[in-house]
Amino acid sequence: MVSAEPELLVDVIVVARNCARALELTLRRLPRRGIRSVVVVDNGSTDNTGQVGRDYGAVLLRESQGGYGAACRHALRHLEALPVPPSVVVFVDPLGPEDPGEIDRLLAPFRHENAELVLATHEEGSRQPEFSDRAMMGLITAIYGHNFSGLSGFRALRYAALVALGLGAEGEGWNVEMLVKAIRLGLNIVEVPVAQIDKPAASPRRGGTGR
Repeated sequence: MVSAEPELLVDVIVVARNCARALELTLRRLPRRGIRSVVVVDNGSTDNTGQVGRDYGAVLLRESQGGYGAACRHALRHLEALPVPPSVVVFVDPLGPEDPGEIDRLLAPFRHENAELVLATHEEGSRQPEFSDRAMMGLITAIYGHNFSGLSGFRALRYAALVALGLGAEGEGWNVEMLVKAIRLGLNIVEVPVAQIDKPAASPRRGGTGR
């Protein structure tokens, strides 16, 4: 029997760009109990996204020169500099449909199943993955033989496993790179269903969308 791990030192990373309203909802729903810190990386916003993060007590970092992956690595450099590293890092997508208030569901497998990577999936009867995600999931299955239920950005990793992955993608490929390398390294991957909520859309941004 796997022994329970009652105490986890948890840090949360939220990469946000031009999504002040969605970020506010995300931070408001995150439970404070059981989380050491929330790190918001403002990924080049032109609205008040960064200020929202600061107003809700998050550690605010700014990464305007790179994409999602670069923003995540910026946050990890912050965690590396802490006197005590986290035991688990949770990534939350402020624009994703998953309810951040369900974070305890993501953490439970670390305590009871010796998980190293936990992915949020959609509860039965909720919206299904987009076509592009389904295509990528099919490709991963064909090449690596691992079936994922979805590619949600709401996920958690043991910090030691995250460091071992050595992720290098600058943009949105970060999340897929994480899954592929986790399979290659033989990490214990667990999927858990979480509830979904409606979130405000990102604000328009010159030169592209808010995402």
